[in-house]
Amino acid sequence: MRRKKNGNIIRIRMLFMQLLLTAYLTCGCGKNDEIHVVQIWESGGAGQGEDEEPAGGDEKAGVCIAMVTDEGTVQDASFNQGVWEGLQSFSKSSGAQVTYIESEKHEDLPENFQKLTDSGYGLVWGVGYNCAQPLLECAGKNPATQYAIVDNAYDDPPENVTGVVFRSQESSFLTGYIAGAMTKTGKLGFVGGSQIASVDSFRYGFMGGAAYAAQVYGKQVDFLCDYTDSFEDPEKGKQIAKEEYAQGCDIVFHAAGGSGVGVIEAAKETGHFVIGVDRDQSYLAPEHVLTSALKNVKVAVRSVSESFALGVKTGGSNLSLGLTEGAVGIPAEHKNYRDEIYDATLLVEDSIKAGQLKPPATEEEYASFLESLQ
Repeated sequence: MRRKKNGNIIRIRMLFMQLLLTAYLTCGCGKNDEIHVVQIWESGGAGQGEDEEPAGGDEKAGVCIAMVTDEGTVQDASFNQGVWEGLQSFSKSSGAQVTYIESEKHEDLPENFQKLTDSGYGLVWGVGYNCAQPLLECAGKNPATQYAIVDNAYDDPPENVTGVVFRSQESSFLTGYIAGAMTKTGKLGFVGGSQIASVDSFRYGFMGGAAYAAQVYGKQVDFLCDYTDSFEDPEKGKQIAKEEYAQGCDIVFHAAGGSGVGVIEAAKETGHFVIGVDRDQSYLAPEHVLTSALKNVKVAVRSVSESFALGVKTGGSNLSLGLTEGAVGIPAEHKNYRDEIYDATLLVEDSIKAGQLKPPATEEEYASFLESLQ
């Protein structure tokens, strides 16, 4: 079993924050001293209909928090879904009202942020790089509303904006180590959604971990790296992954959001291994998902949302979360690879936490990392 290293201090602090939050909500907030439970809009299932306005936070008492998805739905089996589940979890434990608007295309984002702002939601979340500029512009027009964004940091965030980034290179380094230990062909693949910094941190962390494992296990590894140029094109993800498998890759890692579902399908159809992203994606293909590079977005969502509910300022700053904070990692379940590889990966994790290993997040850092292995 995976060792649990979240200490008593963290548990006590979280309990203290929960007690404060419960007291705050019990004492009442808003106009009617009433807390409304989670609202899930329906449009053929979960989600908000195109013609529906979000519930008015300014007309309802309580802590009101909303999110705008990146392109795609809250059931994308990836990042949007993880953030929404984090808000739902926070709602259940606090009584806060939460909702979301799905963005069908990039052009919808400014209007969606403004809709939620006009409806009185006190904290509005954006998900992903595409939301960065629309959120920033909306925050500039509405200084009384708080905003937070997952997977983006600003050079100089305004006082009402919190950026949250994950040291994804740390979790992807662990998955790369596993892939490097497991590969039989010596060829590993990567499929990204777009060539942006938050995706490249997965790519170079993965490559760094595989290179490190190759040194440990006396192997040679090569990489094929491609991008779908979309986080909502599973067919293209599937096509690219099949091409990488056909060229000799026996394990492919994806950081492509909804497009990555196609990568997983390709692994199933070709009988290869795939590595998931953001959440444990083994349920999509139990026999073919080797592991996943986890982003525990609930840690970020709960932290910022609790601070907002308690009136604690987080705006004007960026949060960086990684292994030490319990915000990234790998699943404990590892039925598709041996215990000894899992145990060795945990030792690598310890080295990262101790600062003895620094996973690369950029091409330049990867080049320097390779030099350090010589």
